Amino acid sequence: MRRDTFLKSLAALAAAGSLPLSAQAAVAIKMMLPANPGGGWDSTGRALGKALQDAGVASSVTYENKGGAAGAIGLAQFANASKGDPNALMVMGAVMLGGIITAKPPVDLDRVTPIARLTSEYNVFVLPASSPFKTMADVVAQLKKDPGSVKWGGGSRGSTEHIAAAMIAREVGVDPAKINYVAFRGGGEATAAILGGNVTVGGSGYSEFSEYIAAGKMRPIGVTSGQRLKGVDVPTLKEQGINVEIGNWRGVYGAPGITRAQRDALVAMVQKAVKSAAWAEALEKNDWTPAWLAGDQFADFVDAEFASLRATMVKSGMV
Repeated sequence: MRRDTFLKSLAALAAAGSLPLSAQAAVAIKMMLPANPGGGWDSTGRALGKALQDAGVASSVTYENKGGAAGAIGLAQFANASKGDPNALMVMGAVMLGGIITAKPPVDLDRVTPIARLTSEYNVFVLPASSPFKTMADVVAQLKKDPGSVKWGGGSRGSTEHIAAAMIAREVGVDPAKINYVAFRGGGEATAAILGGNVTVGGSGYSEFSEYIAAGKMRPIGVTSGQRLKGVDVPTLKEQGINVEIGNWRGVYGAPGITRAQRDALVAMVQKAVKSAAWAEALEKNDWTPAWLAGDQFADFVDAEFASLRATMVKSGMV
């Protein structure tokens, strides 16, 4: 076989996902980050992009931030613009499921292709350093006195911190429909609002607030885990008599209309990336817990999460 013919055949097989990963050339990846800069999806996507390059499976990674509506705006753009593209990825997670349940956007996750769950983490609630409140008990006392006076700041409507705030209200005897929740388009906006004292209490993944907690600019008052987080001296809500536990997770989806072989090739690429030194560094830096789940198993997990979140949100009066 002539050399040029052989190389063309090799390239065709690689494009179809028929070659083992080690035989495929590194590709240019397009990463949709369906949130504004500075939040968990943004940092996850950029960390994954670096890991894909570190692992040698991506020659380059380009990023696009498109925030709003719990990721639904970015999801719609990704679904409409990336159809059939085997080199496109979109970061998503539990927040997007909650947003879809509350807002019922026209473009749902059934339009795109599940690739893998990457990480899990729990949320922390914080007070601005200048707050007159010192503890979650102080917040709850004010919530009982005047629910609307407590401004909860966090991600989009339906985010895990929004659900947790509604669950807290329900558990302490306050109508969840009366909570004053202020939704932001990205973690950077939420952080600025908390630091500026524009909300009473803020919530997000612990990694997003850790540097401000360490610097004394935010006061942590409770985490949503069942047990205290390793190395984090912050009481759980359960320790404080509030029976609320809810976790967060993040993953990636591929474009609509890709073949099963192309999906499997993306899974293999991402799996190699999460074994890289760059990804290990990101996990340690951000206090993320690895939570690998891929392909059909990930798709089944998302279906189960939809059902569980919907039941929780109905019980908390959110839908």
